[in-house]
Amino acid sequence: MSASKDAATLRESHPDAVLDIGEFRGEITVTVKPTGLHALLKQCKTDLAYDMLLDVSSVDHFGDDPRFEVVYELATVNDSHHLRVKCRIGEDEEVPTATDIWKAADWHEREVWDMMGIRFAGHPDLRRILMWEGYPYFPLRKDFPLAGRPSEMPDVASTDVAPLEGGPFVTSSGETDIARREPRAHVVK
Repeated sequence: MSASKDAATLRESHPDAVLDIGEFRGEITVTVKPTGLHALLKQCKTDLAYDMLLDVSSVDHFGDDPRFEVVYELATVNDSHHLRVKCRIGEDEEVPTATDIWKAADWHEREVWDMMGIRFAGHPDLRRILMWEGYPYFPLRKDFPLAGRPSEMPDVASTDVAPLEGGPFVTSSGETDIARREPRAHVVK
């Protein structure tokens, strides 16, 4: 089977959930309603052998309704089929977690939550992964200012001497000789 046949199978199995099937430059995309997303993803894994979740990402369609789109990139283990699954959701909606289908969804979903503010219902540990806990904003949203926003995060910059300065794992960028710049060259034998 090919990814286009797999998409047709998904449309037959989930006629009320699949909104669209598209093809662009040989890549197949299935757009699905949020209510049918989890069942469709489960079928991708169990029946269609998409054993690898390569990525979960998101898009901010600021000004449109629904505003957000969650994108799943799936592949078979032998890398012969790739399938993209998209789901549009509003600002206050949640997407069902895919961590019970692919363990790899854990950190991907946490990153989408952290950067875009999209919640994943049923996620076992939905907390910040890049920003600190308590940070009130979502930096990848289109309404986030380029200059950033003020926060209560203390300034952590330091001008003290680096703790490993001159140590065996620190390169010496001032050296002109590549061999002397290599950290292992500093090890005394």
